[in-house]
Amino acid sequence: MSQTLTLRRPDDWHLHLRDGAMLRAVLPETARHFARAIVMPNLVPPVVTGQDAAAYRARILAAMPADADFTPLMTLYLTEETDPEDVAAAHASGLVSAVKLYPAGATTNSASGVRDFDKVRAVLEKMAEIGLPLCVHGEVTDPSVDIFDREAVFIDRVLDPVRRATPGLRVVMEHITTSNGVDYVRAHERDLGATITTHHLVINRNHILVGGIKPHYYCLPVAKREEHRLALRSAATSGDARFFLGTDSAPHIDPLKESACGCAGCFTATNTMSILAHVFEEEGALAQLEAFTSLNGPAFYGLPANETTLTLTKGDPITYPKKIDTGDGPVTIFDPGFTLDWHVT
Repeated sequence: MSQTLTLRRPDDWHLHLRDGAMLRAVLPETARHFARAIVMPNLVPPVVTGQDAAAYRARILAAMPADADFTPLMTLYLTEETDPEDVAAAHASGLVSAVKLYPAGATTNSASGVRDFDKVRAVLEKMAEIGLPLCVHGEVTDPSVDIFDREAVFIDRVLDPVRRATPGLRVVMEHITTSNGVDYVRAHERDLGATITTHHLVINRNHILVGGIKPHYYCLPVAKREEHRLALRSAATSGDARFFLGTDSAPHIDPLKESACGCAGCFTATNTMSILAHVFEEEGALAQLEAFTSLNGPAFYGLPANETTLTLTKGDPITYPKKIDTGDGPVTIFDPGFTLDWHVT
């Protein structure tokens, strides 16, 4: 007898859709299962103003499959020149759901990010006033800090001081990767949430490095020790409303992944729900999957949960494609390293 689980349709609270041919190729992979997604603004050039966000949203809608039921939730890229009034106007119009903080140089296309936090204080104060969330890429870029410590150091050096200086600012710690991140969220009852990716629930740093470098497991923030992966699993499967899914699905064509650069990002949009069902089943927490994927995120963002549903049925092993084709080149789908047998309908 097959096992079946029906959830409210999930949302993705951290997604990279890119632009152009890549956008047209990867958007259907997300829209197939997800109703909404917080769309990251780190294009080249970045999505900085309300006008930029409106134009990008129009390009996303133009790329949408005819039968898709999907809503992109737009974000602005915080720079030291961001105008607080433009942010407020974009939020008031319903166009923008969050602002994204990238410390300059922290990840893909982050060169326009913030170096001096005093220069964005007025923006953060305006966001606290109007209730607009700040999505934070939580890593320092100080070259003297080990790459595996950059999230923990960011919490102490940057995040906690910014939150203390800006009461009422609602913050999402994006793609947390450490027990330090989990503990910081759990220590604060209000105005703080965190997204956890699919791949960080599956891989630790050994998966990237043991037996040869595995470029398709390389992401930023980089996967950490096993103890941190287990802390993330504990948080994701706990039912705690402060933790919710943000896949950070980040497509790069294979020639850019399998190169000296080895661009950071795992493309998980296609098989995330099957992987998550496997993970939550392993943890004896299938009853909490809906909270993580479908309820906690909307609650943090002040949105209703989706009324439509998605059904997962355990059956014969699934064969997902290894790659998708785009007009720019092939993109490899994340391989969790175990058999997937939860089918999505």
